[in-house]
Amino acid sequence: MPSYTVTVATGSQWFAGTDDYIYLTLVGSVRCSEKHLLDKPFYNDFERGAVDSYDVTVDEELGEILLIKIEKRKYWIHDDWYLKYITLKTPYGEYIEFPCYRWFTGEGEIVLRDGRAKLARDDQIHILKQHRRKELETRQKLYRWMEWNPGFPLSIDAKYHSDLPRDIQFDSEKGVDFVLNYSKAMENLFVNRFMHMFQSSWSDFADFEKIFVKISNTISEYVMKHWQEDFMFGYQFLNGCNPVMIRRCTKIPEKFPVTTEMVECSLERQLTLEQEIQQGNIFIVDYEILDGIDANKTDPCTPQYLAAPICLLYKNLENKIVPIAIQINQVPGNENPIFLPSDAKYDWLLAKIWVRSSDFHVHQTITHLLRTHLMSEVFGIAMFRQLPAVHPIFKLLVAHVRFTIAINTKAREQLICECGLFDKANATGGGGHVQMVQRAMKELTYQSLLFPESIKAKGMDSKEDIPYYFYRDDGLEVWKAIQSFTADIVDIYYESDQVVKEDTELQDFVNDVYVYGMRGKKTSGFPKSIKSKEKLVEYLTVVIFTASAQHAAVNFGQYDWCSWIPNAPPTMRAPPPTEKGVVTIEQIVETLPDRGRSCWHLGAVWALSQFQENEAAPQKNLTEQLLMS
Repeated sequence: MPSYTVTVATGSQWFAGTDDYIYLTLVGSVRCSEKHLLDKPFYNDFERGAVDSYDVTVDEELGEILLIKIEKRKYWIHDDWYLKYITLKTPYGEYIEFPCYRWFTGEGEIVLRDGRAKLARDDQIHILKQHRRKELETRQKLYRWMEWNPGFPLSIDAKYHSDLPRDIQFDSEKGVDFVLNYSKAMENLFVNRFMHMFQSSWSDFADFEKIFVKISNTISEYVMKHWQEDFMFGYQFLNGCNPVMIRRCTKIPEKFPVTTEMVECSLERQLTLEQEIQQGNIFIVDYEILDGIDANKTDPCTPQYLAAPICLLYKNLENKIVPIAIQINQVPGNENPIFLPSDAKYDWLLAKIWVRSSDFHVHQTITHLLRTHLMSEVFGIAMFRQLPAVHPIFKLLVAHVRFTIAINTKAREQLICECGLFDKANATGGGGHVQMVQRAMKELTYQSLLFPESIKAKGMDSKEDIPYYFYRDDGLEVWKAIQSFTADIVDIYYESDQVVKEDTELQDFVNDVYVYGMRGKKTSGFPKSIKSKEKLVEYLTVVIFTASAQHAAVNFGQYDWCSWIPNAPPTMRAPPPTEKGVVTIEQIVETLPDRGRSCWHLGAVWALSQFQENEAAPQKNLTEQLLMS
């Protein structure tokens, strides 16, 4: 009688093991086996992290093994089980692996296919076609779209983390409890002692160092020492937390009437401003998206303010990018002066602080939340709904969207919800961040997610003209690596453009992203379908790059660049100055966040910069070395 060796691997997560009864049925091309109980006498089967083997003998030849059925029945109480994989050794010495990597909750049955990737057209056997179809039908009931806020990309239909399908929840919800993590962060940083003075101001800049005592990070310490310097201010537009705003200036906007006379003391080449523009030495950053956004009014005792500055920057003879003019709001006029490096020290410093605060808001809400988290969630939901586990594109993408839906759900539950943690320290809390996402969604395009194209569109692609833009340089290398790897995968499974066109599961995935993620907006430029291998490689590169490299670039440096609060104020407690020559150090300190909001901010950037368990830490680029040299 034929005998099979079955090896079962249980996950190593907490509570992954089970004491329930586990039954196995082999489904062959000729017939099915009987149901076998997997149990060894006097042995505790399926313990956490265990790999257990069993001999299964059948009465007759089964033919080629197509599927295996795993049934779980209650032993005493309901006992969840995390099954990693099952390996089958056939009577002929062949090994077949059946990946699972899913939670088995309650009683019931899971049917597994072997781990070889297959397109729908490769499945000619009815039972395999049926398995493929049933898997998607089940997933589409579990992974439902929901509108969290009008104008947002649709998200998962789950109010709480615990409402999510078990397979995409975090192993431990404590690891992503924002309230808990913020509290732990403030304890670790010894800043809790300031919270009882919540709305009181600091005395001076040196006073901020009191909540900086535990930092042993070379970049953040360097920022603390040099944040007032124009070089450090300009450098962050290239390699700070939000290196996506700067673009080459081809014409001074009418709303920003800077003249040569204003900035000539900053121009080192003895050229006019227009000539410097023509030579490509002038850059601009415009925070127009913040214009008219409602500032946080959740605390009636502390007025908070927003601005929408425009900043002009100059590449000097040392190839450093430095600011040469700042207008704190969009409409020029006598009460909205253009601040210059030649102005009084504190006038110029406060103008730069307003830019840094605005940059923080755009970074958190648009660059980080919308353009990495929410977009990656869209890709993830569409993938689960439209691609079966056996599909090669599912196998390619699933690791890159791991936990994305879970972290976003937890953020909607605790962080960016009404009365959430975001409201405690940020001027865009209380609804301003929602308005920002709604505005940004109108401008979000597929083309802007193509990293090389986005860099080129901003005029920032020349390494000779802009030699110290490491975000660009590292990003292009990572983009090329992802693109090359993706192209190899596509070549294996798609022999022609026609095969791409005929892959209905793939087309449904792309269409789901367009219809639900981008709300069917033609102006977004997102494709409804993909008709060539080249475009498929491009699309998959966008998905992977957005969820991995781009997120890492704008997330893990938050503590580096934002922990020194005057360099990235989360709120401003006084309106922008309306005239020059009146700003004092005392006025700046009164404008910066109070003690309580400073502590919440520091806890936030600490918590958000930490790695989750099982998360690969990205390698830092040369930024730190170059700053220290």
